[in-house]
Amino acid sequence: MGEAKRRKSLGLPPKQNKTKSKSDESLRLFNWLPLTIKQRDSLMRLSIIASWYGIGGLVILWVVVRFIGPAAGWWTPADSL
Repeated sequence: MGEAKRRKSLGLPPKQNKTKSKSDESLRLFNWLPLTIKQRDSLMRLSIIASWYGIGGLVILWVVVRFIGPAAGWWTPADSL
């Protein structure tokens, strides 16, 4: 027996389909761009985190090139005599 027949035989009303209301949907940033405001905020957080990783990587690279490499004898900096 299907759900609709069972509900009818028990005297229950038909099952209501859940539809998304406008308040549940995130508004689009632009109508022509498939990017919602929530996605924009996530992208901003991701770019901030990625930039901090990039800054940290640049500092590590600078320390290796400026101090660790010359100390280990891998190369000589051009500004030293």
